[in-house]
Amino acid sequence: MGIGSHQILIVLLVVAVLFGASRLPSLGRGLGEAIRNFKKGLNGEDEPDKPKK
Repeated sequence: MGIGSHQILIVLLVVAVLFGASRLPSLGRGLGEAIRNFKKGLNGEDEPDKPKK
């Protein structure tokens, strides 16, 4: 009872219809940034990057 390829395809089509093909790259970029920030928070890297001298 896992997720099959047909179900993934249907979900992707629904997302494309709801948000439009032009907004999908910006949604993906925002999701990627959110995941990166979440991982940094878990690792304790809360402090901003310091410039190297």
